[in-house]
Amino acid sequence: MIYDIYAFLAGPMVWIACLIFVIGSIYRITSMLRLARRKDPLVYEYFNFYYAIRSIVHWIIPFAGANMRKHRIMTAVSFIFHISLIVLPIFLFAHVIMVKESWNIAWWVLPDAVSDMMTIIILACCVFFAVRRIILPEVRYLTTFTDYLTLLMVATPFATGFWAYHQWAGHEWALILHMLSGEILIAAIPFTKLSHMLFFPFIRGYAGSEFGAVRHARDW
Repeated sequence: MIYDIYAFLAGPMVWIACLIFVIGSIYRITSMLRLARRKDPLVYEYFNFYYAIRSIVHWIIPFAGANMRKHRIMTAVSFIFHISLIVLPIFLFAHVIMVKESWNIAWWVLPDAVSDMMTIIILACCVFFAVRRIILPEVRYLTTFTDYLTLLMVATPFATGFWAYHQWAGHEWALILHMLSGEILIAAIPFTKLSHMLFFPFIRGYAGSEFGAVRHARDW
């Protein structure tokens, strides 16, 4: 039974999740662009690539913005979290091996100790974000159940992957849950608050263009 589930999750379900992600992302981005045109007919006329790129680059540099410097702990945790969230799945040994077996493509991998450390960091950051939403009144006011569900959705693939890798009791089912939760996470990106990863370049480009080309000011 486990083998059949594994075969489905490692085969068809991967393509299903990726297809949902791609189609959903295209839909959300095109919908956003159409909405932007309706709300601001001149949005594309004053769009400036120089100021857009300047804004994007500036906002991916830690502590470069005034608001980042005002909230140093949140900024540090956010950058560590996002870097680990991107780097770990790409350079994890087990993932690279699966790509190698499927398409005969491979690249550099993280040492196991580093992978473990990054997994723990991601889980600790998720706990930090959850606690922050509980204890800070201004954040708690804006928090809904889906925010906690999103954090759980992000944490589950890493927690179960850590469990499966170390082969603790029930590691076979932990691997199944790891694959399933990872695929659910990928498919859910365009339809949840995780979609900020899709919209970030457009939002920052829009703000950078407006502030730089129109207001002649900085947006940080």
